Amino acid sequence: MTTRVALVTGGSRGIGRAIALALGRAGLAVAVGARGLAGAETTAAEVRAGGGRAHALALDVADARSVDDGIAALSTVLGPVDVLVNNAGIAESAPFAKTTPELWERHFRINVDGPYRLTRAVLGGMLARGWGRVINVASLAGLFGSPYVTAYTASKHALVGLTRALATEVGGTGVTVNALCPGFVATDMVWNGARNIVAKTGRSFEDAVASLARMNPGGRLIEPDEVAEAAVRLLGDDTVNGDTIVLDGTTPKRRGRGEPSQGAPSQEIP
Repeated sequence: MTTRVALVTGGSRGIGRAIALALGRAGLAVAVGARGLAGAETTAAEVRAGGGRAHALALDVADARSVDDGIAALSTVLGPVDVLVNNAGIAESAPFAKTTPELWERHFRINVDGPYRLTRAVLGGMLARGWGRVINVASLAGLFGSPYVTAYTASKHALVGLTRALATEVGGTGVTVNALCPGFVATDMVWNGARNIVAKTGRSFEDAVASLARMNPGGRLIEPDEVAEAAVRLLGDDTVNGDTIVLDGTTPKRRGRGEPSQGAPSQEIP
């Protein structure tokens, strides 16, 4: 097969959906993974509507059996994975004293163990073929400390550490491992966070969203398409490896949420 195959986890909405659509526009065959097959199929249908090739995959990154079965099934439908985007993740807030072992373990099971399992499942094939991309969607919280999200922050620091360590291991093989580190993004994660603020403070939803946007250095929310464009740029660049690509809103926004996408920048994919 000459077409590169990409797997995007958490691909039914938000950043994952934007990345799946961008990879489809870039000419890759895209497997959209999500716990809910219906949501994955919705994104896959959008990829196909744009002229791309896509497959919906029921995938729970926290379940080792689901990962093994999903990768095996995918290899028979689209082929081996050349580009893995570890995007599925959770973010729950709680003061440290109220961070239960269950909450802590849930963050690491999804945000760290999931990427570990998936990467381990596909990395051997990438190395054997001499080309591959592992793109981990981390967070600014993976680079700096944040209050009331200790479990999330620790798990994203772990994901960044995994990225850096594995990148040194595969350097020079044609496989690269990088992390995207966005701040607050205009997705359900932010909307849910804003609703929590409303419930606790009585502020308006709009004020709550604005307060989260101001926490980004650029003072605005990041658009999912901006994260997707950063992912696509990594496809054609063999020199970027072990990097933490910061998306903090300090660069001008190309388009607003809800405006039609103009597509990701053109890249030559080896």
